Amino acid sequence: MFKVGDKVVYPMHGAGSIKEITNRTIENETYSYYTIEMPGEVKVFVPTAKAEDIGVRRIIDKETAGKVISVLEQDSTEMSMKWNKRYRDNVEKLKTGDAFEVADIVRNLSFKQKEKGLSTTEKKMLNNAKQILVSELVLSEEKEQKEIEELVENKINASYELHIAASEELPKVVGIPDDVANSKVVKKFIPTNNNTANNNDY
Repeated sequence: MFKVGDKVVYPMHGAGSIKEITNRTIENETYSYYTIEMPGEVKVFVPTAKAEDIGVRRIIDKETAGKVISVLEQDSTEMSMKWNKRYRDNVEKLKTGDAFEVADIVRNLSFKQKEKGLSTTEKKMLNNAKQILVSELVLSEEKEQKEIEELVENKINASYELHIAASEELPKVVGIPDDVANSKVVKKFIPTNNNTANNNDY
């Protein structure tokens, strides 16, 4: 159970503070609700009896917040090449309410936006994930929203630059000559009659 003043995360919506606990009567049945005040003076009402079942949790502490921020500094993780499958996967991640998963979405989609751009649907997904991530970090880090937004953008930009640099240096890292790595010609070995007898050597 939560109490008034607790800072919590409501999956798919973001982080806020419990302002009050109220009772509402619906069809002669009385139910208790948490009133959670979200960023932008938005209020959501969550049944107290179902809050934990739907994933409402207390915000992460400052130490964990630092680990979540470090996710933004890492390279992107693998995503589906098909945008609709990718979208469904990311929705499932958001539903967990896990801060690490949300940070993973923000970084991955930010990279993809820089590389190839995003569809309107995925742009909304990215913006929503950012809002959720920022709202929790604001409360965990006890900083202003603008400061956290700049921090998130700076971390992503820095990690993306490293990602690009690593991609450009890949031929040297794996020992492949640049002219071979950049060539679009695919060469295929075809045995000649002269070495048919030695096929077992290949």
